[in-house]
Amino acid sequence: MWSSSVMRNLYAFFFLPLLGGSLDLHPVLNGPDMAYLGSEVVFQCMAPDSFLPVTYELRRDGLLIDMREHHHEKRPAFFSQKATAHSEGLYNCEAKTEGITQVSNSIRLSVVIPPRHTRITTDPFPAILYEGSRLVLNCEVASGSHLSYTWFFNRMQITSFTSQQLHVTGNKLVIERVTPKHAGYYSCMAWSRVRDVQSISSSSEVKVAVKAYLLKPEISLSIFKEGTSYRGNVTCWSSRGTPPVNFSLLLDDKVVASVLTSDSASAWFSIDVVPGLDMGVVRCCVNSEVQQLMSEPLTLEVVPVGGDVNVEVEYLYSSNSKPAAARLTCHISRGSFPLISWLHNDSTLLSETQMSLQIQNIWPQYALIDWKRTLILAKLRHEESGYYRCRARDSYDESAAWLESGAVLIQVKDWMIDNKPQEAVSSATSATTTEIIAIIFCCFLLVTLAVSSYCVYMMIGHKKARRLSSSPNASSDRLPFSVPVLPLEAKQGDACLTDCGINIQMMEITV
Repeated sequence: MWSSSVMRNLYAFFFLPLLGGSLDLHPVLNGPDMAYLGSEVVFQCMAPDSFLPVTYELRRDGLLIDMREHHHEKRPAFFSQKATAHSEGLYNCEAKTEGITQVSNSIRLSVVIPPRHTRITTDPFPAILYEGSRLVLNCEVASGSHLSYTWFFNRMQITSFTSQQLHVTGNKLVIERVTPKHAGYYSCMAWSRVRDVQSISSSSEVKVAVKAYLLKPEISLSIFKEGTSYRGNVTCWSSRGTPPVNFSLLLDDKVVASVLTSDSASAWFSIDVVPGLDMGVVRCCVNSEVQQLMSEPLTLEVVPVGGDVNVEVEYLYSSNSKPAAARLTCHISRGSFPLISWLHNDSTLLSETQMSLQIQNIWPQYALIDWKRTLILAKLRHEESGYYRCRARDSYDESAAWLESGAVLIQVKDWMIDNKPQEAVSSATSATTTEIIAIIFCCFLLVTLAVSSYCVYMMIGHKKARRLSSSPNASSDRLPFSVPVLPLEAKQGDACLTDCGINIQMMEITV
């Protein structure tokens, strides 16, 4: 008995040419489209409708790579090769049998090179720049292909949701206008994936420093006594700015001292001063890499405390028009650096330092503000009653004499202290309102009774006059009946107009 393969071969040899037909082999090529460099790549080619023997040829870009012949068994042909840089291309398979050749589908193979030696480069370099500048970070690899990139800021992954100001384009991270919040540590990760295998290479961290621009510097002066002479401490500072900063002190527009600060935006200068003497005008100048700013001028004159000292009192009222607090202000005629102290009934009030040492659960009933120039009595009680005075001396000279103000009286009376419960106040208010309404109603009732009585009286008088006028004995030359004139209120209210009918209108009274 002949085998089926022999029968098919005879059919193809004798009958297909006579019938003018052709055999469709349907070759199919299976295999990967990506492979890591150095890995094994296996392609599979199969023509299910071919006759034996059949020949399979694997081609890349039209060039023959490998060939397999099957004579006795119909099975797929496997082609295995190691992926190299030259393995990339368009692959297909040709199936040949009984003089028939057909080409399979095509597969484009990409050879993926794993990333290695990833690092970050910056523009500008080094990554130290002022706010508002443009920063570009590049994630570069020594070798690698078909790569994707992931960026990290302070070890947190950067996404489009975490920052709208960071833009990732390819292997670049771009910040168009940096701000101080962009300062920190950046790193990147280059990676590729082939099926379920991922290859990763991470960079080391790169520090980005963002400098803040300096604001206009400020200047202040403090005085201290050194032996028998006096020294001035001039402080220059900028409330915003990144060091290093160069500070210069100018006296009458001449530089007398300068210092470079590397850890702060402030500097101190010590100078000689004489109280009561005008020693000129000082200014601070700050210089950075890109800025030069000047402070406002400060007159270098120390005026000793002197003249009159007095206290001004101002009461602060609550919503019920009762004094709730008091503000006492100490006014000094002159003095550049006064030290102020307050007395209550000749006893010194606690200083701010002593108040901070009190038990924290006890809230002080007063506060000192404006360098102790103002005393606030936060709550008026009987304990706050008494005489208040302020005194002042030069803060830089402990041996200086105190200048005292006259005493002012703060008298807290019982009516100023609101100790009544809210319910009692509401009840008293309600009772007062009720009494007022009752009084008004009684008055209105009395007026109504008076008007009604007057109308009855007028009605009776009118009837008598008609009887007298209609009597036959009445003389023609009798004087007409005298009708009393109605009061103005009755005329305007139309009371007793039609047959002296009573018309009373009620009014709604709201108190």
